[in-house]
Amino acid sequence: MSIRVIRSGLLTTIQDLGRFGFQKDGVIVGGAMDQFAHRIANILVGNEQSEGTLEMTFIGPTLAFEEDVLIAICGGEFEAMIDGKKVPLWRPVFVKQGSVLTIGHCRVGCRAYLAVSGGFHIPKVMNSQSTYLLARIGGFQGRALQKGDVLFLRESRKKSALFQFYNKKTSLPFIAMSWGISFELRAYFYESPKTIRVMRGAQFADFTMQSQQYFLNERYEVTSQSNRMGYRLDGPLLQRKHSVEMVSEAVTFGTIQVPNEGKPIILMADRQTTGGYPKIAQVIAVDLPILAQTKPGEQVVFRDISFEEAQRLYIQHELGMKQCEKVMMLKMGG
Repeated sequence: MSIRVIRSGLLTTIQDLGRFGFQKDGVIVGGAMDQFAHRIANILVGNEQSEGTLEMTFIGPTLAFEEDVLIAICGGEFEAMIDGKKVPLWRPVFVKQGSVLTIGHCRVGCRAYLAVSGGFHIPKVMNSQSTYLLARIGGFQGRALQKGDVLFLRESRKKSALFQFYNKKTSLPFIAMSWGISFELRAYFYESPKTIRVMRGAQFADFTMQSQQYFLNERYEVTSQSNRMGYRLDGPLLQRKHSVEMVSEAVTFGTIQVPNEGKPIILMADRQTTGGYPKIAQVIAVDLPILAQTKPGEQVVFRDISFEEAQRLYIQHELGMKQCEKVMMLKMGG
């Protein structure tokens, strides 16, 4: 079972939920930028949420399916066609052997995730399939996909009744299920400017009162100097009351640092393990997918909430994910 890459897209890599347990050795966590879309894509094909998916950025790949496969594409609004016919996103799609999937430009958002039932036959490096491009480890040979690559697939451990039904009945290039994820659940990245909720960072009080007000009330634009490692923002400059050298401290996905020049940087999935710039805020976990779907040129506004509120939102989000998985499993007959 395999998928052949005809066109690689702008940046297409294998990602899972990340490489945990090695930050003490300087190895980053990495993983999918939009973990909500990644997890939902896996749920829709009956996989564990941690299974590796294809993360595509701005322009997707063209893929030839050399076996029948159940797939799901979740994330930004990409143009997706199979043999010239439009394919819906956020739904399970049964693809017949010999069909060609073409994923074009992204209209809204900037990243999407393709999951295949059973997962990609990719070995784990330090307990993860995620591609870490700078170190060239994990994923497919430690790099982004290229034309001519062949991705081997694992046999699905939970072959759904739907898969078996469509495998026997259809002669079409693909069949999309009539059900999927509601627009309310997947409309998290359409707002403009995007509201990002944060908790105040360890050095928030070190910034001048005016800078604190700028940060929490003014708009910031994501610049073109942004990637999987971090988003550089342009907007009102932020200044500390006193310039004091800092000892490097642990940072994580969503930590917002402010270098001496005064322009904030949001650390993303491929962030370093420590940082020596003052931390003005931390993006709450449930809003990280919104950031992951924010492209250069778009604006964000920050709103601060308490740690307790962030915890409540996270628990609510995770309960929603469990409910979603339960419903999808029932839909898929098992």
